Amino acid sequence: MSQGTLFDKVWELHTVKTLPSGQTQLFIGLHLIHEVTSPQAFAMLRDRGLKVLYPNRTIATVDHIVPTENQARPFRDELAEEMMVAIENNAKSNQIPFYGIGSGNQGIVHVIAPEQGLTQPGMTIACGDSHTSTHGAFGAIAFGIGTSQVRDVLASQTLALNKLKVRRIEVNGDLKPGVTAKDLILHIIRKLGVKGGVGYAYEYAGTTIEQMSMEERMTICNMSIEGGARCGYINPDQITYDYLKDRDFAPKNQDWERAVSWWSSIRSDADAIYDDVVVFAAQDIAPTVTWGITPGQAISIEETIPQLEELPESERAIAQEAYSYMQLHPGQPIKGTKIDVCFIGSCTNGRLSDLRAAAKIAKGHKVVPGVKAFVVPGSERVKRAAEAEGLHLIFQEAGFEWREAGCSMCLAMNPDKLQGNQISASSSNRNFKGRQGSATGRTLLMSPAMVAAAAVTGKVSDVRELI
Repeated sequence: MSQGTLFDKVWELHTVKTLPSGQTQLFIGLHLIHEVTSPQAFAMLRDRGLKVLYPNRTIATVDHIVPTENQARPFRDELAEEMMVAIENNAKSNQIPFYGIGSGNQGIVHVIAPEQGLTQPGMTIACGDSHTSTHGAFGAIAFGIGTSQVRDVLASQTLALNKLKVRRIEVNGDLKPGVTAKDLILHIIRKLGVKGGVGYAYEYAGTTIEQMSMEERMTICNMSIEGGARCGYINPDQITYDYLKDRDFAPKNQDWERAVSWWSSIRSDADAIYDDVVVFAAQDIAPTVTWGITPGQAISIEETIPQLEELPESERAIAQEAYSYMQLHPGQPIKGTKIDVCFIGSCTNGRLSDLRAAAKIAKGHKVVPGVKAFVVPGSERVKRAAEAEGLHLIFQEAGFEWREAGCSMCLAMNPDKLQGNQISASSSNRNFKGRQGSATGRTLLMSPAMVAAAAVTGKVSDVRELI
């Protein structure tokens, strides 16, 4: 088993005890909740006569079901309104800080916690959402959990978990122009597979990762779960500290210096032992697009959809399923595929730097007639910052819709949905069947800049040709 890694250190520091099952009872430093997976958990507490043990260690917001166009209350969707009322009441009755619409701090849970400095190195973090791995970008160990586990954290501030193995994923060199963090993580998932990380925590390292901004690192860690890993993390460094300094919940004054010293001490040791090591070269990565129904079914913009015989036998059945569902054919170039909807947003790519990258491509161009294109900031703070830079004007002039903060079409638990068998270019994280709201809708995952390129050309395009 691994030794001396950040994962091992943080796990040990947060271990309460070893349970009879062999699992670890792990203390959770920060619990993030939203409106979808929390109502049942609170109901379970009430049924047992239990209270939230540490309300100050839980933060609530709304994101999944929030409309991004018309946010007038009550919501038109009665179930969405019920969920909103439930989290408002649950937060109030349990004295849990709540960031609702119009608070100035509402947004996607994995966007608001980092931007406020709630997410910090060395933490254990849990949330009833798969993409909690995002917070690992700060050197935290962050897990997505189910509703019964949300109940457990509310009641005890702990979780029963099996310790993971640690795989070091090293990426070295400079990414080529037009190649982004999104392309890098899609490339990794493509190579290691959607089940390759089962039983592992992924530690991302190497010169490529070290050069990345915090928002790029969050994109990488966000999609760890798509590769089967329970969590993904990056060792904290000066870039991490510079990002956190002076944020709302970051340590201040002398506490700051002590915090940085401790954060540095939990980095993986130079002689740390890993259960596995995989190395990639940044120069081998090109703009990448998914063609199928899993994030691992991806190719570079320069490639054609793989022939069945080119794939491992274990992947052929789902490839045939993907050919049929996506209405794409082996040997067909992904470049040039017609697009109906273009979505820029999500907890993967809804931050300010993502919007800047997309606006750079959109500027001076127009969305092709017949294409619906819209931009959804990841939080109210991101929206304000983007508007202060005039990014919304660039998008609107190009023909994009400029929306309010929320999860939007990433999972379509709100009015933003595909219709029929529309095909979308999406900066989100999952391309499963029906993921974007239509049982026959089709999703192509790509970077925000690539989505913008698709919007102004009406087809999957190589963003490098528009730079």
